[in-house]
Amino acid sequence: MKKILSIQSHVVYGYVGNKAAVYPLQYMGFDVCPIYTVQFSNHTGYGTWAGDVLNHESIFNIVQQLIQLGVMDDCVAVLSGYMGNGDICQSVQKAVKLLKDTYPHISYLCDPVMGNQHCFVKPDVVDFFKHHLTADIITPNHYEAELLSGIKIKDKHSLREIAQFFHDQKNIKIVVITGVKFDNDSHLMTFCSDGKNDYFVENSFIHFDYPVNGTGDLFSSLFLGFYLKNYSFSDILKKSTHYLEAVLKNTYASFQKELQILSVRYDDEFDHIVGEF
Repeated sequence: MKKILSIQSHVVYGYVGNKAAVYPLQYMGFDVCPIYTVQFSNHTGYGTWAGDVLNHESIFNIVQQLIQLGVMDDCVAVLSGYMGNGDICQSVQKAVKLLKDTYPHISYLCDPVMGNQHCFVKPDVVDFFKHHLTADIITPNHYEAELLSGIKIKDKHSLREIAQFFHDQKNIKIVVITGVKFDNDSHLMTFCSDGKNDYFVENSFIHFDYPVNGTGDLFSSLFLGFYLKNYSFSDILKKSTHYLEAVLKNTYASFQKELQILSVRYDDEFDHIVGEF
């Protein structure tokens, strides 16, 4: 069974970070090996939480040990999300480099989590992503794409400019920008560029009276899973958006603050959605 190494946060209660990413990938048939950058009681959006941040050196040491054991021979991808500080960013980068040097076929998807409308990570994390971001695939949201590129998103032309910035300046193969909203336009869309072609898919807008966390973590896992199944970029976007919206609709219907990750069957076909709230 193909493995995916997922380096993200972990919460005991709720569905963000690895709790949002692991189950959908497992449902798709991947053996997911999670490393927790933090282990918290709940996500920080609640205002209070308990738990610890993983020692940054542990991330590299864990990956090095897995390679020495020979259990990463069938690893096909690395997925990374929220990182608590710049030291963790550097350790993840070092671990990914070791993996890719050992297994050149491995793909790396980095979701450069920094904020949404405002920045909620430490300055050294922003600095790292601005100056040292390396990956095969990135999935920033609207805010993060503007912050990293210095280009304001106004229209499709500016999206292409940002994509070209990442392709040319950062040598990133696939650029995905989520939650895109143009000025004076109520629609949301997701954009993808592979350096040759651009793809757009419109997103349904579901209004919640409270913030819902973990949508980016879920989307990144879905995109990576369908990418590894060799779908066209158009189909990857459609499928990833479809299942994300299915989870959001079930979450809305359940009157819960946490994403209802377990309410959906992440099959290849669209007619297997379960929503029983």
